[in-house]
Amino acid sequence: MVAPLNALAGDARGLQSLRNAAARDPKAVAQEAARQFEALFMQELLKSMRASQLSSGLFDNDASRMGTEMLDSQMAVSFAGRPGGLSELIARQLERQMGLSHGPGARADAKPLALQGTTEAARAARGPRIPERAAAAFMQQHEQAAAAAERASGIPAAFMIAQAGHESGWGRREIARADGTPSHNLFGIKAGASWKGEVAEVTTTEFVDGRPQRVVQRFRVYASSAESFADYAALMTGHARYRPVLAAGGDARAFAEGLQRAGYATDPRYAEKLGGAIATVQRLRASAG
Repeated sequence: MVAPLNALAGDARGLQSLRNAAARDPKAVAQEAARQFEALFMQELLKSMRASQLSSGLFDNDASRMGTEMLDSQMAVSFAGRPGGLSELIARQLERQMGLSHGPGARADAKPLALQGTTEAARAARGPRIPERAAAAFMQQHEQAAAAAERASGIPAAFMIAQAGHESGWGRREIARADGTPSHNLFGIKAGASWKGEVAEVTTTEFVDGRPQRVVQRFRVYASSAESFADYAALMTGHARYRPVLAAGGDARAFAEGLQRAGYATDPRYAEKLGGAIATVQRLRASAG
């Protein structure tokens, strides 16, 4: 509940209580804050008017000035918040800025001001937002290939779909050949000396000593996305460094952290980001029944 106006006028602690209450009832707080601003404005206006008047001199002392200031404060409180007053205009502006109403300057996606810092901090901590529609379409497209790779490697299909989605931007940033045609390389597997197939050279970001650098890398090219899943399964089962990854079983966190420790990617936040992608795929699977 928002504190009464007469307990707030000119009181810094009262104004702080408004900020604390914003998360509970932002619309009521906007209206109360508007009345507060109007009361403070009127109080300053009355003070200015009295200062411009000539003093009588006889009764002008500290006690009389204090009494006058208290009277002005109570008058400001009693007049503030009346219909058609300044507080209505202030309240409408505050509500638009807080995203509680639509109008000139309003933001349809705005959050209450008290929550914006928390929301921005949480978004930064999560990293790039996963487009769930794209993720759902990507998951449906590659279910069969992932199931075949699961049978070959023992890695849960959901984990591989999530990793392929993270690496390829859910199919929207797939590695392309020089002529623009797709490489079908969904896992970002590089073409080392042992690779005898076609390659695609692209500029990508690698982290060196924790700092991102743009470098040209050679990536494997496949005939289909199913071939990409199959080659990924062969990579995981054919190299000793990925044994801890295979041993993770259905533990998504151990799987993601195992890949990062094995050096699958240079991004220092790779395990964290992959964990988020896995959680998205698992949630979409559960909602699909």
